[in-house]
Amino acid sequence: VTAVIPIREFEEDHYLFMATKSGMVKKTQITEYQNIRKTGIQAINLKDDDDLIEVKFTDGKKDIILVTKFGQCIRFNEEDVRSTGRASMGVIGMKLSAGDEVVAMQMDTQGDELLIVSERGMGKRTPMDEFTPQLRGGKGVKCYKINSKTGNIVGAKAVKDNQELMIITTEGIMIRINVSDISTLGRITSGVKLINLD
Repeated sequence: VTAVIPIREFEEDHYLFMATKSGMVKKTQITEYQNIRKTGIQAINLKDDDDLIEVKFTDGKKDIILVTKFGQCIRFNEEDVRSTGRASMGVIGMKLSAGDEVVAMQMDTQGDELLIVSERGMGKRTPMDEFTPQLRGGKGVKCYKINSKTGNIVGAKAVKDNQELMIITTEGIMIRINVSDISTLGRITSGVKLINLD
């Protein structure tokens, strides 16, 4: 299971917005998912080597932010993505370098800053307005300086100052910290230590 979306009403001007690890994005009217069979229905058409990484419930007017494991980020408005049916593949949301893949998708309305965490327990907050909206399909901008100390990006969340954050390791160790305790840094920087790893 990749995403769980709680929905009360299936209104025509609302959508499911999806992103895949290869940088494809897709927007489909929520009414297309109204009658789901017990066996399920096709939500998106994927190439063999692609995976769905995130799904959001939108009103068709949000800014979408994609973040890759090599520290690239793109922000574009979802009006730039035309609505397609359930069985379609979608369109290119972001062009990726060789070996790179999308690890996170967030919406601008989810927070004031973008929190990015890398695999060696480092992380930082960057103000949302440092990510200027552009047209979909580009390479985006640098959002994290990756080196041997940081490792690749594993996740990104839009956050607010008054929230708490839980970080969970592959071994099942969890810590809980205040978002306000995490350093706010510019786009082209590495993070600070958030959790000590064995």
